[in-house]
Amino acid sequence: MGQTAPVSAFLWITVVSLAAWCWLLLCQGFFWRTDVRLPRRREPEAWPSVCVVVPARDEAAVLPASLPSLLAQDYPGRAEVFLVDDGSTDGTGELARALSERHGGLPLTVGSPGEPPAGWTGKLWAVRHGIALARAREPEYLLLTDADIAHAPDSLRELVAAAHGGGFDVVSQMARLRVESRWERLVVPAFVYFFAQLYPFRWIGRRGSRTAAAAGGCVLLRAGMAEKARIPDAIRHAVIDDVALARAVKGAGGRVWLGLADRVDSVRPYPRLHDLWRMVSRSAYAQLRHNPLLLLGTVAGLALVYLVPPVAVIAGAAAGSVPVAAVGALAWAVMAGTYTPMLRYYRQPLWLAPLLPYTAFLYLLMTVDSAVQHYRGRGAAWKGRTYARPDAVPDEG
Repeated sequence: MGQTAPVSAFLWITVVSLAAWCWLLLCQGFFWRTDVRLPRRREPEAWPSVCVVVPARDEAAVLPASLPSLLAQDYPGRAEVFLVDDGSTDGTGELARALSERHGGLPLTVGSPGEPPAGWTGKLWAVRHGIALARAREPEYLLLTDADIAHAPDSLRELVAAAHGGGFDVVSQMARLRVESRWERLVVPAFVYFFAQLYPFRWIGRRGSRTAAAAGGCVLLRAGMAEKARIPDAIRHAVIDDVALARAVKGAGGRVWLGLADRVDSVRPYPRLHDLWRMVSRSAYAQLRHNPLLLLGTVAGLALVYLVPPVAVIAGAAAGSVPVAAVGALAWAVMAGTYTPMLRYYRQPLWLAPLLPYTAFLYLLMTVDSAVQHYRGRGAAWKGRTYARPDAVPDEG
């Protein structure tokens, strides 16, 4: 009797976990599908002018692989690139000018904003400076893209056609992150999978939906909406600046679209677990609004949804409880099945799908570490800057 009660209780916990996975599978915007790509495109009769704004701080290592792709954009209208050298110490600005002279293509202007004033993050202050430079050209669209993002030659053309065809004020693509090292293969596809679970792409582009998100590495923004929504001034404190931008645009009555990219790629390497850990933990607790109750709920939710199924299989087998093991195995199978499309998108082996609970456990630890760093009051660091306020650092994308 004493042993049966714990087994029975754990069976019910496992059933709840399975029920959660059935709900996620069918009722969370089909987040696990990877077919949300650029919406219907319609080429405008006259191509609008576009200014590309690239905030860059100590990006000399990645610029040779990314900046030439922007300069080489095959865009029928007027387009210009503004790279904002945000106090780099590695010659980022000089390298950008040299790459422009070597490769030609779109005109390049390199500016420098100086140190950000109180209340501004460095990246968003650089974006503000770039938008101010671009405003003199009176563009109809702004492409905000990170210094580590490489674009296919028709990327800008496709983005503008999608915004024009769908009537969107923001068209954003989640760049395909690099997956070459062992840790990148384990962690990176799950990063996008979890993001889509929080912000289902299908809900973002739906009229009347309150769900709003963007991917900071590739955001095409209508210039008129940028002024109406006061971008970036209205989000200058935001930790996760791309999501904050999308919320500001929706709050101003604009339409937002977000999907996966086909030929927009991040060239930034994350070879070690430490690099990926910093990427996630920098903004994880901010995502929870620095709320301890939300942290506890998130930890409990991650444990219930991702950790209970494999534990149930092992514990059920050890205790000889077929129902516990069977229900746990079914929940684990549903979990792995929802992860398979993302692995296919990243061209990764499908045997990684059953390892998702281990990856989720790593993310749980990263989230807890993010909270620990917050309460230690060390401040948040981004690109060599340390901010007194732990919420005054943007997502690096």
